[in-house]
Amino acid sequence: MPPVSPPICTHAALCLESSPYAEEAGFQRPTQAQRLAATSKVTPGINGTELRVDDIQEFPAPLVLPGDDLAEDSDCPAQSFQAWLKGKHRNAVIRRRRTVYVVTAPQIDTDVEFMKSWTRPRGGSQTAQTQSPAPDDIRDYMSAFYHGLPVETLSAMSIFVEWTEKKKAPAKSVPQYVGLQTSGDCTRIRARPSPDGIYGGQLNLGDLLDAAIRMLPSDAYALILLVDHDLYEDEEDGFVCGRAYGGSRVAVVSSARYNPDLDEYQDIERIHAWPASHCQDYVSMCCEESRPKAKARKTSKAGKPQAKKPGALTSSPIEAALAAYKSVPITKLSPSLLRALWLGRICRTASHELGHCFGIAHCPYYACSMQGTASICEDARQPPYLCPVDLAKVLCATSATESERYHALLSFCERPGISQRRSLRHSRPGSGLA
Repeated sequence: MPPVSPPICTHAALCLESSPYAEEAGFQRPTQAQRLAATSKVTPGINGTELRVDDIQEFPAPLVLPGDDLAEDSDCPAQSFQAWLKGKHRNAVIRRRRTVYVVTAPQIDTDVEFMKSWTRPRGGSQTAQTQSPAPDDIRDYMSAFYHGLPVETLSAMSIFVEWTEKKKAPAKSVPQYVGLQTSGDCTRIRARPSPDGIYGGQLNLGDLLDAAIRMLPSDAYALILLVDHDLYEDEEDGFVCGRAYGGSRVAVVSSARYNPDLDEYQDIERIHAWPASHCQDYVSMCCEESRPKAKARKTSKAGKPQAKKPGALTSSPIEAALAAYKSVPITKLSPSLLRALWLGRICRTASHELGHCFGIAHCPYYACSMQGTASICEDARQPPYLCPVDLAKVLCATSATESERYHALLSFCERPGISQRRSLRHSRPGSGLA
């Protein structure tokens, strides 16, 4: 369980390097020379990109707090642009196969109408429920994030139906299987009760990915299936939020656990969500909470992580993002802002999983939307933008320029209905989600 943040924090100093815990966990961030080399093979000017200065004010290091993905998998290999470009696992974007499809959540047949209740958290007030994100908003964000490729919606392409075995199974409140009917095909989807009881039932992620493969249109480069239901992958899982079969060009993402109504139950940070996750006091608190009281303090050879006090004027991207974040009443969000929070979470995960379909591996270079995530709490601390290394990969795949992509993202943020909510996930132009 993450430490409980104080109800008010000024975020007086920022932690821009990895936390002191990173060294204890065995994580060694690629050096500055290695980070620059990871993009230096990109010819200056290709698709309008130029090699960036390795500015920590613009691209902070991954935090690597206790329990984070990079703490648990400290040897995560770094994938440079050239390694990605030469990777045999990478599917090339070709003229006849370049559309990205967003599949809306499957409908529910009357024979399995009980599945509708599985999309609502138990115990919550029906009148207080936050409105779920609109699929069109998710599609439009994917269109901006992967600007240069057509992104289209596939609606009503699938429906959950009853699955019957030859041998009659004993009656259960949660059936062992349901069916996912697509055009001319029906896939068996395993189901089980939610271990923590938050949702009435869960669906198996691997089975849904198999069904997604069957949905791929002939002109699809990749397909992402949106699901309203809670998911699990292995029997040991409490829940999972999404996964991609990158080589098969499909991904599945669930919106269930990103519902802001569940934040208090799941101990999800709001006070120190990104970009406030880089608050020095918060980072120190997380690291101290992980140490047994009797354990001697270990002195890091690297010294204290670099901290910077935000000035009155926002002189850097991270300070600008934090200033906008501090302007939002985090402890008392309006229904519109809660919906924006939910949208931001699902868009960040959806763009991450689609990144795997483009052959992009998890990122240990910077705080980046392509970082791996070990928990839903860590998910809230990660940024929505691409670091220079992964941005180069996306621009190469989509044939867009950096300027075109950033303007597309800005246009999305300034749309009516989005612009009123944009400050909740404010970032520098093009950093991902505003």
